[in-house]
Amino acid sequence: MTRFFAAAAAATLALVPAAGIAQGAPNGYYSATPVSAPAKTSLVTRSTLWKCDAGTCVAAKANARDGIVCELVAREVGKLSAFRANGADFDAAALEKCNAKAN
Repeated sequence: MTRFFAAAAAATLALVPAAGIAQGAPNGYYSATPVSAPAKTSLVTRSTLWKCDAGTCVAAKANARDGIVCELVAREVGKLSAFRANGADFDAAALEKCNAKAN
C-alpha cells in the first residue's frame, strides 16, 4: 500500500511541470507594447495579471476575446504601438480600434 502511494506521488510530481507548460508561460499568450513605457511593472485588467518589462507587457490567456483584452490593457497603459495574441500581431485596423479605448 505504501508503495502505491509513493508511486502515485511520484507520478503526480512528474506531471506538474507539464501542466505548467500547457497553461502557458508567464510571457505567454498576450503581448502589449505601449507607446510610452508603463510606470508599473505589473497591473491587473479584470482578472488578467500583466507583467511589464523593457517596454512590453505580457499576460497569460484570459477569458475574453482578444480585442477586449487589448482594449482593457490600453485603458491601463495608454496607446499601444503593437499587440499580439497567440503569436499573431493585430493589424492596423484592430490596433486602431483597441487604441480608441486608451486613456
